Amino acid sequence: MRKLSLALCATAALGFSAAQAESLSIATGGTGGTYYPLGGGLAELITNNIDGYDAVAEVTGASVENMGLVHREDSDLAIALADTVYQAYNGGDRFNGNKLDVVALASLYPNAVQIVTLADSDINSLADLRGKRVSVGAPGSGTEVNANAILEGNGISYDDFTALRLNFNETADAIRDGDIDAGFWSVGPPTSSILSLATTRDIKLLSLSQEEVANALELEPVFAPYTLRAGLYEGMDEPVQSVGIPNVLTVNTAMSDDLAYQITKLLFEEVEYLRDIHPAANDTTVDFALTSTPIPLHPGAIRYYEEIGADIPARLRQ
Repeated sequence: MRKLSLALCATAALGFSAAQAESLSIATGGTGGTYYPLGGGLAELITNNIDGYDAVAEVTGASVENMGLVHREDSDLAIALADTVYQAYNGGDRFNGNKLDVVALASLYPNAVQIVTLADSDINSLADLRGKRVSVGAPGSGTEVNANAILEGNGISYDDFTALRLNFNETADAIRDGDIDAGFWSVGPPTSSILSLATTRDIKLLSLSQEEVANALELEPVFAPYTLRAGLYEGMDEPVQSVGIPNVLTVNTAMSDDLAYQITKLLFEEVEYLRDIHPAANDTTVDFALTSTPIPLHPGAIRYYEEIGADIPARLRQ
């Protein structure tokens, strides 16, 4: 971890100097995303509540870059999407088979898969997408990867419908104009493009059955069950069952147990502060962390979860 140089105060002439604090770097993403404001909020919490530490959120290229930063200890904490975290820990293709030195403190919030159609559509289930015009997300996007996994896991291929690769705004516009019948989103809810669509047309979101969720989870190990709450979008009167892809707060195993414990404790005890910064933190709960985190937890984080009496799955212990 990097050390701050001693900063001389105005009182230095009297022989006093500021205490040395240890600087923590939090790798996030671009300033327009969710990682940066949440990382900034966590940095403020650490600086204001953990003695001897100052923290700062760093702008980065997000998940893949962040795993390398934590592995090399160029950053002390990093937020990354669960599939990337899983590959980093297990030595996946994105890291050329190299297992990186990363563990988790918690999962913060999910990107939720949201399948949208018009309220008066005859599409009421995943199977009803057959024969329809469906946007599966922009080419190569996380949305397309997630959509393909859900469909493939449930015996549906692109050959079964007309697949279009549109971004979020294009998908919303095409549903609004009747150019397509349904579309996939994989993003933190609520998202602006669906909110906008729901103000001009009556919409519905498809709910996955328990079997469909289980099939998707069997194919993609980083998926987790996720319920989109009633009222999330205008006209959405009932909760909708789907899957989420967690965004994970990670550290290097070299972080001290005490610091990892203090950060994890602070995260959950002061989570309302983060919720005031970004609504994604509404999903930052102990239950979500322990059901959704894809790699083992740091021993310091385990200490916190044990202290509050949480049931820690065996897979999260190293």
